[in-house]
Amino acid sequence: MFLYLSKLLPLFFYPLGLACVSLVVALVTLWKRPRIATIAITLALTLLLFCSNAWLAKSLVRSLEWQNLPPAQMPNAEAIVVLGGATKSAFPPRPTVDLSESGDRVIYAAQLYRQKKAPIIILSGGRVNWRGDGSPESADMANVLTSIGIPSEAIVQEPDSFNTYQNAVNVHKILESRGIRQVLLVTSAMHMPRSLKIFQRQGINVIPAPTDFLVSQGELQELGSTPKAAILNLFPDTDNLHQFTTALKEYIGTFIYRLRGWL
Repeated sequence: MFLYLSKLLPLFFYPLGLACVSLVVALVTLWKRPRIATIAITLALTLLLFCSNAWLAKSLVRSLEWQNLPPAQMPNAEAIVVLGGATKSAFPPRPTVDLSESGDRVIYAAQLYRQKKAPIIILSGGRVNWRGDGSPESADMANVLTSIGIPSEAIVQEPDSFNTYQNAVNVHKILESRGIRQVLLVTSAMHMPRSLKIFQRQGINVIPAPTDFLVSQGELQELGSTPKAAILNLFPDTDNLHQFTTALKEYIGTFIYRLRGWL
């Protein structure tokens, strides 16, 4: 039940969901209470305009992504832990497993392995599939890794996790069984602050290895590089709205996890 509620309830706090609720309120109250309808429409428009401009979206993303910047030289560890959320199962018409926007996690893990930063890769992630079928994300990630030359004997799968807390708990069991004391944690840079705290709460010695950065120094500089760019970046854009929502999701997730004592 927590899984379903954790996916459903936050939707009403995201800009698009909250704007939709406001528009529904406006539609219901339009004839009998036009003042309330006007306020609701204004709120919906303000939310969409405010949250879909590049200045605000990239600033919010940066506040998360730049908390754990990678060192110039990544240290060695005993294992590389990769969190799920990086793949799309091979349902038709896909010929094979696809990488999602967060697919950099899988590629970066392979790079770290080839750099001999750790001898094994632990893949953590089940598959939240409302139809009840489909392979777990750990298997999909393993499929991608072996297809690019990572030996299967270097891969350990953890297929039972459906959120970051379960990732940490289940990976901790694997680490204890193998006597592993230190790991490189690979996940998206925006997801790293919450993930790092959860793994540390489990007593795991974690070195953050973030990837999938959405905001770079160059992109921040481009925001106001010219007066025209500064103005254009105030205009609404769906990519900016998505980035703002993803960052907001992380902050809400951190708040909920803290309430549950997982951080």
